[in-house]
Amino acid sequence: MKISNILRTDKTLDFSFYIIGWVCLILALVLGLAWKNGYFLWIFPPDGCVLHNLTGYYCPGCGGTRAIHALLHGHIVRSFFYHPIVVYTAVFFGWFMLSQTIEKASRGRFAIGMHYRDIYLWIALAIVLLNWLVKNLFLAVFGIALLG
Repeated sequence: MKISNILRTDKTLDFSFYIIGWVCLILALVLGLAWKNGYFLWIFPPDGCVLHNLTGYYCPGCGGTRAIHALLHGHIVRSFFYHPIVVYTAVFFGWFMLSQTIEKASRGRFAIGMHYRDIYLWIALAIVLLNWLVKNLFLAVFGIALLG
C-alpha cells in the first residue's frame, strides 16, 4: 500500500464527520442535562457490566463509564487508567472539531483541518484490544482486578 493512499483525504467524508460531530455533541449535551436532572437513571442499572458479572472477566468496554465520568471531572490520568479509548477519542474528536471549525470559519485561509484517516480507527481498535487483554491478564494471571 502506498503512503499517498494512506494520506489521501476525502472532503465529503470530512464534512460528513464534521456535521455528525456537531449532532453528537449537541445530543450529548442534551442527554447530559437530562441525566443530570434525574432522567434516564434506568438505563445504567447499578449492577454493572453483565459480562463481568457472568464470567468474572472484563469486556472490551469495561471501565468506559468510569473513564467518561473521570474525564468530565477533569481527572485525565484516572480516565486513561479506567479506559484509554475515552481520552484518545476526546483528544481526536476535540482536535477534529476545533481544527475543522477554524478552517471553515476562515474560509480556508487557515488550512489546519484534521482529516479522517482509516489509521485512526485501527489505532482505536488496538487500544481497546490491548486494554482488554492487559486488564484480563492481570485478573487471570495475578488475581489483580484493575477496575476494582
